[in-house]
Amino acid sequence: MALDELRRLLARHARPDLKTGIDDVLIFKADRPYPPKPALFGRVLAVVAQGAKRVALGDRVHHYQAGQYLISSVDLPVSSHFTVASPDLPGLGVGLNIDPTAVVDLLLRTAPGDLPEVDNDAPAGLAVSTASAELLDAVIRLVRLLDQPRDIPVLAPLVKREILWRLVTGDQGAMLRQLGRPESSLSHIARAVRWIHDNYMQRFLVEEVAQQAGMSVSAFHRNFQAVTAMSPIQFQKQIRLQHARLQLAADANDIAAVSRRVGYGSLSQFSREYRRQFGVPPSQDATRLRGAAPAST
Repeated sequence: MALDELRRLLARHARPDLKTGIDDVLIFKADRPYPPKPALFGRVLAVVAQGAKRVALGDRVHHYQAGQYLISSVDLPVSSHFTVASPDLPGLGVGLNIDPTAVVDLLLRTAPGDLPEVDNDAPAGLAVSTASAELLDAVIRLVRLLDQPRDIPVLAPLVKREILWRLVTGDQGAMLRQLGRPESSLSHIARAVRWIHDNYMQRFLVEEVAQQAGMSVSAFHRNFQAVTAMSPIQFQKQIRLQHARLQLAADANDIAAVSRRVGYGSLSQFSREYRRQFGVPPSQDATRLRGAAPAST
C-alpha cells in the first residue's frame, strides 16, 4: 500500500530537527502523544502517514490521521500534537511549505474555465481532507528523492508543482485558488495577518488594518474571523503570548522584561492571560519548557 511505503520512507529519513535534503520539506516523528505545543503555522501542507494529530486554532479543533492531510493558507497561531503515537508505531508525517508565487504561476497556466470560480468570502485558514491516491503518489515520489540526492535539484521542483496541482484541483482547492489571486478576500486577510505578525507589539485600530487590507470594516471582521477563528485583537494576543513563550524558553530570568517586549504594559495582565492560554503561570511554564518534548508540527 502507498501509506506503507510512505511510513518506511519517513521513518528512515526523520531527523530531530525535522529538516530534510529537500527545501521546504519537513518530516515529523513522535514516539508518544506529547502535550499540545503552540506553534506558528505558515502556508503548509501536512500529511499524516501513521498515527493521528490534533490541531487547535482558536475554538476550532481539527483531527486528522493516516491518509489525511491538513492545509493552512495563512500564518496562524495554533497548538498541535500527535494524539496517537508509540515507540512501536510512532506518529509520522511530512510537511511541505507552500509558496504562494508557485500557486499564482500554476493558476496562470490553466485555461479559462478549467477550474471553478472562487467565492468572494474567504475560506477557513485551516482545513482537513482525505488525501487522494494521486496526491499520496506525488508525496511519496517527493520523499523518495531523499534516497537519490543527485535527482533532487531537477526533479523536486517538478514533483512539488504536481502536489500543488493536486491540491488546487482537490477538496480544498478553493482555498489555494484564493491564495493565488492577489485581489481575493483571502489574500487581503493574509496581508493583514502578516502586518499583525510584523507589528504584534503595537496597539492598533481595527479600522486602520481593514483600510490597509483594502476592505470595509464589516467585511474585514467577517473574513478575518472566517480565516483565523478569532477577532484581530484576539489574534494579536495569541501572537504576543506565543512570542513570549518562545522568549521564556530561551531566558526565563526576567518575566517582566519579556512581557514588555511583546507589548504588555501590565505584568499582572500578562501573567493572567498567559496562564489562561497555557494553563500555568509564566515562571512555571518556563521551567517546564526546559524539558520540552521534541519538535512536532
